[in-house]
Amino acid sequence: MLNEKNVQLGKVRSSIRELFEYGKKRKAEIGEENVFDFSLGNPSVPAPPEVGAALKDIVENTDPVLLHGYTSAQGDFSVRKTLADYINSRFGLSLTADCLYMTCGAAASVSIVLNAILNDGEEVITFAPYFPEYKVFTENAGGKLTALKSGKGFLPDLDLLAKSLNPKVRAVLINSPNNPSGVVYPPDIISRLAAVLDEHFNKTGNRVFLISDEPYRELVYDNNTEVPFIMNYYAHSMVCYSYSKSLSLPGERIGYIAVNNAMENYGDVYAGICGAGRALGYVCAPSLFQQLVKRVYNKTSDISVYKRNRDRLLNALESYGYEVVKPDGAFYMFVKSLEPDAKAFAERAKEYELLIVAGDDFGAGGYARISYCVSPEMIERSLPAFKALADSYKTER
Repeated sequence: MLNEKNVQLGKVRSSIRELFEYGKKRKAEIGEENVFDFSLGNPSVPAPPEVGAALKDIVENTDPVLLHGYTSAQGDFSVRKTLADYINSRFGLSLTADCLYMTCGAAASVSIVLNAILNDGEEVITFAPYFPEYKVFTENAGGKLTALKSGKGFLPDLDLLAKSLNPKVRAVLINSPNNPSGVVYPPDIISRLAAVLDEHFNKTGNRVFLISDEPYRELVYDNNTEVPFIMNYYAHSMVCYSYSKSLSLPGERIGYIAVNNAMENYGDVYAGICGAGRALGYVCAPSLFQQLVKRVYNKTSDISVYKRNRDRLLNALESYGYEVVKPDGAFYMFVKSLEPDAKAFAERAKEYELLIVAGDDFGAGGYARISYCVSPEMIERSLPAFKALADSYKTER
C-alpha cells in the first residue's frame, strides 16, 4: 500500500501552483501579454551583477573536485563561518559556524527545524494569514498546525496567543515580512511576543521555540521600517533564511538555518537539526551556491522596482474601491474580496485574465493575494482589468 496522504499531496498542487499552471496554459492560448499573472512569488528583478561575476569566477577558477564535490553535511565550514560573522556584525550576536546549517532554501529550513523539535502530536502555532505549506511541513513532522486569527492590520493577536499556549505547544512560527500580506511585525510586537513565551515558561515550565521564516527579510521599502532580528529578543529562537528573493535566485534553492547559541541545550538543538537534515536527506546543500553566497551574502537585487510596483498598484486599487492593508515588505498585496467568497472572487477575476490567489488557503477567507514581483509594464496593462473587475460588482448593487 502507498502512503495515501502523500499520494493526495502529489495529485493536488497547492492553489498557488494550480493557478500558475493555469496561467501558463492561458498564455499559450491568448498570448502572454494578455494574461495578468499575479499568482507566484517569482522575482522579476535580475540578480545583482555581482552574482553573475562571482559565479563566472568560481566556475573558472575553482578546482572541479571542490566545486562539484560534497561539502560537510551541514555545509562548508568557511561558508558557515562567513555567514555567522556577517550576522554577528549586523545584529550584535556571537554565533559560530556551528550555529548554521546550510539548506536548499527556507522551505527545507522550516521542514528540518520542525522535524528536529516536534514529537508526535505536538503543536505549532502560527498567525493567519500564513504560508499554506506550513501545514504540510508541520503534519509531515508529526505535529499539528494551529493558525490564530491576527489582530488589526494582520499583526499577531498576542492576547489570543497567551490564551492558546498549552503543554502540547512546541513552537511559534512567524513570517515577517509576511507572505501573503506584506506586513512587517514591528519591534514592539516581537518584544511582547517574546514576553508572552517567557511568561508561559515561568508559569508552566514549558519552553516554546520561536521560529522565524525569513525569505523576505531584505525586501522592505521604507527607511523607517525595521525587521527585528528575533535572536535579539528571545533566546530559544531559530531563523530560517533563503536567498531566493533577496538575490532573485528562487530556482537555485540556497539558504540556511541559524540556531541561537544563547538557548539552553543549544548543542542538543543543533544536533537535532543535523539529525533531522540527515533523516530527511537534506545534507550537503549545493556546493556551487554555497560558495556563491559566501561572496555575495551582503548584496540585494534592485528592490526599488518592487516599491514602484507596490505604490502604483496600491494607489490604483484604492482609487477603484478596493480595500488593501499597505504592505511594508515582501512583494505581496492582500486585497479584501469584493464578495464574501474569496474563491468566487478569484474565479471572477479570471474572466478579466487576472490571476490572483484566494486567501482561504492562507487561513484568511475574504481576501486575495496579488504577487506584484512582475514587470512595471504588466502592472500598467493590468490596471484596466482591475478596474473592470471592481466595476462589475458595482453594477450588481
